[in-house]
Amino acid sequence: MDSIEITAQIFGILGMICNILVFQQKTHKRVLVWQFFAALVFAVNYFMLGAVVGGILNTIGAIRSVVFFFKEKTKANSIFWLVFFICAFSISYPLAFITFGKEPTLINFIIEILPVVAMIIATISLRLGSANAVRKLGLISSPMWLTYNCFSGSIGAIISEILNLISIVVGIIRFDVMRKKNDKDA
Repeated sequence: MDSIEITAQIFGILGMICNILVFQQKTHKRVLVWQFFAALVFAVNYFMLGAVVGGILNTIGAIRSVVFFFKEKTKANSIFWLVFFICAFSISYPLAFITFGKEPTLINFIIEILPVVAMIIATISLRLGSANAVRKLGLISSPMWLTYNCFSGSIGAIISEILNLISIVVGIIRFDVMRKKNDKDA
């Protein structure tokens, strides 16, 4: 491992720590602040590892956090922002091949599309405003990011996504499965 890869892995671990801190915040604004930092740190991590799509997506994700932080000024609930972010995430895919020189192989076409679809799904789930929807759609998007992270070699992002998946499953059991069971028993 050379010094650039070691530094990239340090950024990935810092991103993982920021991502963990997201779920420990009491207020929505603080969640968005930690999401912003996690996205920025992961963007650096991915760019240093040559995982351009991951870097671009996390840069856009940091901007998304700012838009939602200032939701009154930016009118973040407007359909404009949903369409804007879906378009921005979608554009990152061809940019990786056209602008950033990602080799156009079948495996790269498949691997590079995974986080794009995952970010679109996550953005839609956030727009739906239901914790249940975020959890259920997270079961789709999180494995996509995990697969991408395995190919990009980001240790911090891999661990972070494994923790996200565990958290999603625990949340589904606690809030969806157990609640339905308790509702039936009542």
